[in-house]
Amino acid sequence: MRATLAGIAEAAALFGALFAVGPMRGQAKDFGQAGESFPIIEPDLLATIEARLKRAEATGELARMNAQFAKRVEAKVRRPHPVNGITQTEQPRSWVFDPTVTLEQDIRDQKGQLIAAAGQRINPLDFVSLAQQLVFIDGDDEAQMAWATARYSDAQAKLILVAGSPIDEMTRRQRRFYFDQEGRLTTRFGIEHVPAVVKPAGKVMRVSEIALPKEKAS
Repeated sequence: MRATLAGIAEAAALFGALFAVGPMRGQAKDFGQAGESFPIIEPDLLATIEARLKRAEATGELARMNAQFAKRVEAKVRRPHPVNGITQTEQPRSWVFDPTVTLEQDIRDQKGQLIAAAGQRINPLDFVSLAQQLVFIDGDDEAQMAWATARYSDAQAKLILVAGSPIDEMTRRQRRFYFDQEGRLTTRFGIEHVPAVVKPAGKVMRVSEIALPKEKAS
């Protein structure tokens, strides 16, 4: 079928070139039969998919595929992909993060009244206050987990994992844990090492990467 399609395409290109040059002179001649042609038959894609689904359902393959998919989803929820590029803090450092943003477009209420104009700079800390600190830790590092859970209560901080299983840790420690999905928060704050703590400091936020004391070899 591919050879037939290629032959048809070549013939079409040839005839196009001849007509572009101009009409040919001379008498018409019979060059005989160049080759047998076949109709181009394209199967209905939806019908093919439906037939395959029915066959997969009848053989039990569809049920197996659904079960495998459910297991993969559950595994990803229980243990998300670690945040790339985050390592353990070796040298402590601290900096100020300004959450102020510049509006790209006007913000209006339901009645169309202007709330804030495009180009206006807004600091979220002017309107809300953070009651909890944000503590970023490696959930697979027992030293970091022990440090964070002993130092901060649920009321004091949100414990955010950059690796490990928040669900397993919640079951094990009977407290709430979060996960920095796709590294959005660490990227936003510029965090490269953990443990790290983000806490409000007036109209800005103080970000600190903390080096835990090394355990002495016995």
